[in-house]
Order: sequence, then structure tokens, then C-alpha cells
Amino acid sequence: MKRAAIIGGTGYGGLELIRLLDNHPNIQTEKVISRSDEGLEISARYPHLTTIINTNFYGLNKEALNNIDVVFFATPAGVAKNIIPDIQTPGVQYIDLSGDLRIDNQAEYETWYQLSPPDQSLQKSAVFGLPELYKEEIRQAEIISNPGCFATAAILGLAPLISREIIDPETIIIDGKTGVSGAGRKVSLMTHFSETNENIKAYKAGAHQHTPEIEQHLTKLAGNKIFITLQTHLIPMTRGIMCTIYAKVKKEEDVFKLFNEFFKHQPFVRIRPEGNMPQTKEVYGSNFCDIGLHFDKRTKQVVIVSVIDNLVKGASGQALQNVNLMNGWDETAGLTGIPLFP
Repeated sequence: MKRAAIIGGTGYGGLELIRLLDNHPNIQTEKVISRSDEGLEISARYPHLTTIINTNFYGLNKEALNNIDVVFFATPAGVAKNIIPDIQTPGVQYIDLSGDLRIDNQAEYETWYQLSPPDQSLQKSAVFGLPELYKEEIRQAEIISNPGCFATAAILGLAPLISREIIDPETIIIDGKTGVSGAGRKVSLMTHFSETNENIKAYKAGAHQHTPEIEQHLTKLAGNKIFITLQTHLIPMTRGIMCTIYAKVKKEEDVFKLFNEFFKHQPFVRIRPEGNMPQTKEVYGSNFCDIGLHFDKRTKQVVIVSVIDNLVKGASGQALQNVNLMNGWDETAGLTGIPLFP
């Protein structure tokens, strides 16, 4: 049984890792690390874990990571890039759920994240953990840069069309919507109940940090530079990402056949029949990405709707999917739970 440490165990991503690891046949949560709650009993902070996690939060130091096989960073951007070089041990696997190692270009990272870039050798050693595109690279990796939630939904929604040059990339518009948990657990005016209830907010216009991540991997698929328009919105629900994607079609093909063929060996991507659009509730609590399509013959426009749970396929579930691949386990191990419905 592999032993995992979760750094940043008090946030929603860390809590979701605890939940998912509890059902995994090959890996268990050995230590949950929190600078702010060091020494506090975990179930005292989170009573829903009573009798499930019977230990205290650890502080962050090298000794706390002794005899650990897998280290998850469920931390904000700016943390993992500074800590991994100090703790990196041969044979230990590191999975960063933040954006620290996602952007190849250091200047772009600095621009979009407003942070100093990671060490270039560290960034280059990290594999982008989107299994549907980079499965073989993930199998060989020791450091994984877990994709962002909007990036996961958007890239999966566009990959079949971009790779076959079916759409005009200059016409791509991504309308992204997220539940409030995507903003993290830290209290803010933006996520205050009175500000979010019965309200929809557009935010980070032209400035969302997942934009260069999406562009980077669509560019790799296309073989030429891709720019996209991404506008994100905050929705008064707890979990869920919905990306509604619009693009002009350059050449007509059976897009449903194309999507089914592209994802036929991907256990967590489900393509809906024509005219059947997915809802966030239908992937709630699961590692699925559900995709629906509509091709408007009148306007030559394709509409793609891609939905995920931002805390599972958009974060912790995908991280665990990557660990499964890194260790040669069944890709779906610990992730086969049915979505919560209603």
C-alpha cells in the first residue's frame, strides 16, 4: 500500500483528496499537512471526518514526509514551485494541483499569475496531467502538473476538432461557468452568500489564468499558435464547471462520430447523443467529463457543452487518475463512484 501526504489539507481540494483516497485500493492518506492547523485533530476541524481520519494535522517539514511515496500539493499558486526543490526525493511522486508548473513560458506565467516563475528545470520536468492527451508521458513522470478546472473542460471539449482542423481556431469562444468552491475556502466578498445568491457574475475578463494553459495545449494539438476568448462566470452553486464553446466549422464532418472515436479508450469522457446536452448535476462528485454537441447547419457553427465537477475531474480526481497511471494501476482505481444525483 502506497502512502500519501497531502500538503494543504484544509482546503477543498485537500478534503476531496481525503475523500477519494479513502476508497482507493492501493494508496492511503498517511499525513495531512497544514501550516495553519498544525497539531489540531483533523476531525475537530472537519467533523464529517470523525472516525474516518483519526489523526492530527502535521506541520510542513522534511521529517513529516519521511516514508511517504506520493505527495499531493493542494495549495494555492506560488507554494509548490518553492517547496518541491527543497523536499524532492528520488522515487517519490509529486502532484501539484496549482498552476505553478502548467505554463511552459516563464514570462507568460509571470504575466498571468503575477508571481515569479518556477525554476525552469523544475517546470520542464513536470508533465501536464491530462490523461486523455498525455497518458504515456504521465506513466513515466515523477512530477505532475495537474490541469486547471476550466482548462480540463475546455481542452477536452475542443481537442477532437482542433486536432483534425475541423474548426477555425480564430472563432473559438469559451463561456465558462463555475460553482463557488472553485474560488477556494478563503472568505472573500466575491463568494459571500449575499453577493452570490441569486446572482451570476462575470469575472476576470480577459485575465483568467487558465487562458494560456488552454492555448498552450490547443497549440500543441494544432501545430500552430492558437488564441482563444475565455470569459468565466461565478454561479450560485457549490460544485461544477460548464464550458459552452462556440466555433465556426471549416469543413463538415460527422462531429459525433469524431468525438466518439477520439475518446473511445478514455473511461472518464462520456459523449452524449445528438441533441442531448449535459448538466453539471450529472457529473457531481464524479471524475467524469460529459460532452454534448450541436452543429448548426444554418450558421456553420458548432456548439460544445463540456461539464465536470471542479473538485474531482477538475482537481483531486484527476490527480488520483494521474497517480494510477504513474504506478501502473487501473486508471479508474478509486474513481468509479456513481455521480451524486439529484
